[in-house]
Amino acid sequence: MKTKFLWIAIFAVVWLGAEAVEADSGDIYVIRIADAISPGTAEFIKSGIKKAEENEAACIIIELDTPGGLAESMRLIVQNILASRVPVVVFVSPGGARAASAGVMITMAADVAAMAPGTNIGAAHPVGAGGKDIDGAMSDKIINDMVAQARSVAERRGRNADWVEDAIRESVSVTETEALKENIIDLVANDTEDLIRQLNGREIKDRGKLALDGADKIVLAETLRTKILRTISNPNIAYILMMIGLAGLYFELSHPGAIFPGVIGALALILAFFALQTLPVNTAGILLILLAIIFFIMEMKITSYGLLSVAGIVALLLGSLMLFEGDTPDMKLSLKVLLPTVLVISGFFAAVAALVFRAQMSKPATGSGGLVGEIGTVKKALAPEGKVFVHGELWNARASAPLDENTKVRVVNVINLILEVESVDESTAKGD
Repeated sequence: MKTKFLWIAIFAVVWLGAEAVEADSGDIYVIRIADAISPGTAEFIKSGIKKAEENEAACIIIELDTPGGLAESMRLIVQNILASRVPVVVFVSPGGARAASAGVMITMAADVAAMAPGTNIGAAHPVGAGGKDIDGAMSDKIINDMVAQARSVAERRGRNADWVEDAIRESVSVTETEALKENIIDLVANDTEDLIRQLNGREIKDRGKLALDGADKIVLAETLRTKILRTISNPNIAYILMMIGLAGLYFELSHPGAIFPGVIGALALILAFFALQTLPVNTAGILLILLAIIFFIMEMKITSYGLLSVAGIVALLLGSLMLFEGDTPDMKLSLKVLLPTVLVISGFFAAVAALVFRAQMSKPATGSGGLVGEIGTVKKALAPEGKVFVHGELWNARASAPLDENTKVRVVNVINLILEVESVDESTAKGD
């Protein structure tokens, strides 16, 4: 059994880890990006650059087709490209592809920037979550920050910094022909093979001359880890997964043995933490959300008349608002996701807590505790002990005063399987 689990663990590590690539030094590594820029994309490019460095590749070609994406992820990609010990070529391809928004900065950061015929680059004006414009002082802050970074990168690579600024401030966009003419890119190539031919023998600043004769082209594929991360690394999806995970575990703890909610909750929570490791998470937000869960659990144990549930809802809302601390709107929760999620999860927590509290406070329906308050008949006179018939069973009983046979009695307590009873007439009189 232990051997079986060992093999499963080894298989999982290999499956989630990077793919094995047998490569000789001097090979050309190709990374294909045809999606929005996200933490998963940044992780993919980072691992590809690292692998190329380890194998002393001749260069890395990033085939890029993107509408843009998260600014924080773009910055990570730019940092990795600038820090790469291997020359990085960004190739906007195939025909019809684009390098918009975050794709502009990634292209500018490359040692060699190239485009295929029928492609375009530009429209880098930042937008918030859902594609909405950013207004007010926040807009000026974000735009000025992006312009400063873009100009710095463009000037370092000897490219048209003025055009990059216009692409950010005015959302200008150009074709590959115009981009080559305006010194935005270095090459126009029909395809990757044509690009490699043009790169062969090209002098790269501070890196020497590219020698690509006889070099093999190795296309790096996304690992399962990268695919999962790319799917769930959106802050809104990560937040929803975390809420589902907490709700599932909360239900399992309040109703032990349900199993299914606990399993789903654990899986969702693991995926959420997997995504959160790549996002700018605020510790205070996490602590407030955990505090909210504690309040809801306490509601099941303490009679607070709903005050703990209200405190839990407030803590959950504040924690959700503070959860992500990115400077850009695309790294924060959308209110259209946050508010409905908080309402649904809070209602779920409060409802479960109420059900558990009601079950704890309700009168037992079975066992000896369920006999208290029941009406029975004396079958053997109580003087002061005898027998009574309750719930279809004959019980030993005693009373504080003698009671004759056939007298109607009410059970007031159960001690060591002996019922303490009183006359129904007596208990009615006490009630009056």
